Amino acid sequence: MAPAPKPAPALPKPLTGLDEGVVLLVEDEAPVRAFASRALRLRGYTVLEADCAETALSMLTDPDLSVDIFVTDVIMPEMDGPTWVREALSDRPDTQVVFVSGYAEDAFGDESNLVPNSVFLPKPFSLNDLTVTVHAQLERGRAGIQ
Repeated sequence: MAPAPKPAPALPKPLTGLDEGVVLLVEDEAPVRAFASRALRLRGYTVLEADCAETALSMLTDPDLSVDIFVTDVIMPEMDGPTWVREALSDRPDTQVVFVSGYAEDAFGDESNLVPNSVFLPKPFSLNDLTVTVHAQLERGRAGIQ
């Protein structure tokens, strides 16, 4: 007798309504950055875009700039995602983080585990995957969950 099939994993439900928050999106590939930025803006977020880690860090030197969450690629030229995020978190320790990568999470070691307030979202992702992940991570931060 064949074993019963495993139930399909539950898919995240699309969010309804709009969200609030400022997202610093750091992605070196322009089409991916445009896709992600549009998805987040349609969801109600204010999106600040940077094409590299150095630009993101430069933006964050403005003490009046409020950012709720970093959404960043892991593998980028010059400085990778975990490196710049660790540097940024030294001044902004409560900022939430979503790392995205086309590589498997374990391909870059335990880097994301060493970064507080972070989760991993594999590429390719859908508009819904991205917005649900950002929403959930912001909610974790608001609830004080690391």
